[in-house]
Amino acid sequence: MPKVFLISGLGADKRLFGNIVIPPQYEALATDWLIPEQKDTLAIYAQKIANQYHITPSDAVIGVSLGGMIATEVAKHLKLSKVILISSIKTDSEAPFYFKVFRRIPLQRIIPGKLFTQLGFLVKYIFGSMSAVDQVLFMSMLKGSSPVFLKWAMEAVLQWKNDTIPDNLYHIIGDNDLVFPYQNIKNPTAVIKGGTHVMVIDRATEINALLADILT
Repeated sequence: MPKVFLISGLGADKRLFGNIVIPPQYEALATDWLIPEQKDTLAIYAQKIANQYHITPSDAVIGVSLGGMIATEVAKHLKLSKVILISSIKTDSEAPFYFKVFRRIPLQRIIPGKLFTQLGFLVKYIFGSMSAVDQVLFMSMLKGSSPVFLKWAMEAVLQWKNDTIPDNLYHIIGDNDLVFPYQNIKNPTAVIKGGTHVMVIDRATEINALLADILT
């Protein structure tokens, strides 16, 4: 049976996919974060994920936000059956303007990693409006994240360079995503009207319909 690997976003874990339904002909497996080496790039880290979970060309990978960038790197080395990005970017040319700001003024390098786990009060402002239940979930995931991983990931994301779009890539974005504005996304597969950066949770019904169409 082919597998679908689910890779969550920065500050999140497998609970992010609680409302996602994968077609029954696939075995769905949510990945956990590995602790990276400080020198790891996203490309190197993606290879570690592929090796750890024995991802093969017959498999599909779904990545949300940071997970989508990692999924893209996995697909550059393995010709996956499908690679699906949700609330993410596939090339650095789609990155928002603030990436350039933090590359020039790298505040993320001097902020203690532990502090990143204490920023739950900013969740709704960064990710967009969400229900009280969803906000509690996001705060719980953020508090449970590894400070070492968060600090590494913020730097690795900002330094990511990629202009290769793998075959069989599908890109789903919301038109109210404040993290990765949909206006920057070139040739998206689908744009969900009103979808925010957390639409994998609160717009799961629409996303599940798209996934069923792509994966079957």
